[in-house]
Amino acid sequence: METYLDPTQFDLITPDGTITDLTRVDERTAEATVFIEGIAPTYVGFEIEPELVFFNVKSTLAQIGVDAISHSFELDKKAGSAEVHVTIRALGALAREMLKLLQVGASIGKLFAADKRRRVRNPDYLARMFGRSDRHGKPLLSLGGLHGSSDLILDKVEGRTVAYLGLQHGRLIYDDTATGFLPTIAKGLMAGVTMRDLLRLHQEWKPHLPRNVEEDEILLVRTLPLHIRTVFARVVDDLLSEGYRHTTASILQPDTQHSGDVYELYGSSKRELTDIPLEFYTLEPYREHVFFADRDQLQTCLEDDTTLFKAFETAPLPEDLRAAVFIVKGDQLINLKPEQWITRETRYHEFPGPLHGSRQAMMLERFIEQQPSYPFLKSIDVGGITSQGILLTRHFPSPLMKRLLLGDQIQTCLKGIYFQKPSSSSQDFFSHEDRALLHDLYKFAIPVYWVDPATKHILKYVERSYRDTGMFVPKESVDIFLRSTVFGIYGSNLLEGVFEQELRKLLSGILQMRDQVSHPLLNSDTPLALVTGGGPGAMEVGNRIAKELSILSCANIVDFRIADEPVVNEQRANPYVEAKMTYRLDRLVERQAEFYLDLPIFLTGGIGTDFEFTLEEVRRKVGATGATPIMLFGDAEYWKQKITSRFQCNLNAGTIRGSEWLSNCFYCIQTAEQGLRIYYDYFANKLPIGHRGPTYPDGFVKVGIDY
Repeated sequence: METYLDPTQFDLITPDGTITDLTRVDERTAEATVFIEGIAPTYVGFEIEPELVFFNVKSTLAQIGVDAISHSFELDKKAGSAEVHVTIRALGALAREMLKLLQVGASIGKLFAADKRRRVRNPDYLARMFGRSDRHGKPLLSLGGLHGSSDLILDKVEGRTVAYLGLQHGRLIYDDTATGFLPTIAKGLMAGVTMRDLLRLHQEWKPHLPRNVEEDEILLVRTLPLHIRTVFARVVDDLLSEGYRHTTASILQPDTQHSGDVYELYGSSKRELTDIPLEFYTLEPYREHVFFADRDQLQTCLEDDTTLFKAFETAPLPEDLRAAVFIVKGDQLINLKPEQWITRETRYHEFPGPLHGSRQAMMLERFIEQQPSYPFLKSIDVGGITSQGILLTRHFPSPLMKRLLLGDQIQTCLKGIYFQKPSSSSQDFFSHEDRALLHDLYKFAIPVYWVDPATKHILKYVERSYRDTGMFVPKESVDIFLRSTVFGIYGSNLLEGVFEQELRKLLSGILQMRDQVSHPLLNSDTPLALVTGGGPGAMEVGNRIAKELSILSCANIVDFRIADEPVVNEQRANPYVEAKMTYRLDRLVERQAEFYLDLPIFLTGGIGTDFEFTLEEVRRKVGATGATPIMLFGDAEYWKQKITSRFQCNLNAGTIRGSEWLSNCFYCIQTAEQGLRIYYDYFANKLPIGHRGPTYPDGFVKVGIDY
């Protein structure tokens, strides 16, 4: 697979070949064997019909009048080589002199695979490139400069796109010094040195000479410079005016600065030639300079969850094997095969630390290069991949890839990261560094998607405004998540309690209340979301009710697994979670701080619930969260045992002086009706809450008694 990423070779063309055997038949003709080596295994000529493969002579020779036509060849895919038998012809006196100087070892041309499947059929494929440039500001397709598209006429002829290039008046001829330059050209061919630019020094443009051709001569005509970066172009002999033929130097490559300004023709005709017809062949999908916005089929496929899940099923086994592939076309995604993935074995590294700077840097670089996504990202960075696309990777990329992922070229080319497992070592749980990378990717506008087997949905990472953390949310629910008022359920993972019926009534009543009030947190245009810890017990009750009521059901799930211990029951995530973020155990406190609830609801709970209560209390004390009502579901005596002694102790000690008002933020309720009354008064701005409100000696408000 990695051979596709070689920026030095295209798969429709071979490297240049050299003469290994040369027999001169007469002053105009020679027979030669050309040997080509270093052919990539991806060369298309290995698999198509032999009659579609032909020899392309160097344009330097063709402009002198030396043509070479292949009449047979043998390809060896295993050895990456080819042996081509060509007939060399000299057209004109200058060419006959050049033929005398050709020797064994001279580099004279290459093979081109005119694969019909790669022929451009729709003119729109090329037309959309007009006015666009590559990363260096060079036109992708233009005649005469970036804005010269009006001079390039595209038409559809016999099911293929043909461009007609108008010829400039006149023709090129050689000055008197050209013959003396031929030995230098011959030496350049032996050394593999490009001589075409030097040959131009011996050419003169004669604008008043006619553009017709006679027997035994070469006609050199000129068009405006044709810039092509996205396709191969080939002169179509069948569409030339009668009596004209083009030399086999008929291929215009996409890696030239401005090819196509000089064309070499022969034949016999009194009629002047007016234009040059070209047909086009697409590059490998990675190198087409195609924009993501132009890939309609790919975008349609990405909207279909089933297509993405099936694509990940093609990743090579075993499942802990790291694997990645870069996708640029819809049919590539649909027909993905195991051999198209780049794989790496999972290896864990012990880094020596910053005190060993040089060794640390070297090991980090090696680690990065061992990542399966590295070949794709590196190829984007150096210009080997020019089409925009998406990265499929079995595991979320290592945070050590951040420098590469956030590079300018990759940011331009990478239009999405799709992964299936957050970690090869911790499975479904993100590390602190992972979440930092998610945050940076989000800020750099590189979308990240979790192709999640647990929810069987594609989840997109999104962050709410002014918060440096986010969640993975179903694609269709992203707008709801970003605009929603967030309720939360805190409670025991061991007990569901007896609150389900009342909690359902409470949340249903809040949904109805949206049409009765107009508050920033609750109105007819604001959706609702509910967040829990994602586990069983009270958390499962909350997520289940939310999903039943079409409230976005979210969770911050922590990894409670302990080495050499049985999995504790908190580990089991409940099946009603739609949006989520995951945390490793060492970031338990950080996870708790990232609930960011607008309106918390507490059910019966243990030590974790006590911590969550204190955290919500502190949020309001320091002003991180406004004074909003917090519901305490259950018997007042239960909450008094949990809260009152601590509140009274702090009150009597004077350690909460000025913060006594916090007691008016907590409301103990037993029924949904009581909770709805508190919420209505709050949203109607009638609730005495906040630092100007009363203090309650129990540390909370007993609804029905105190209020």
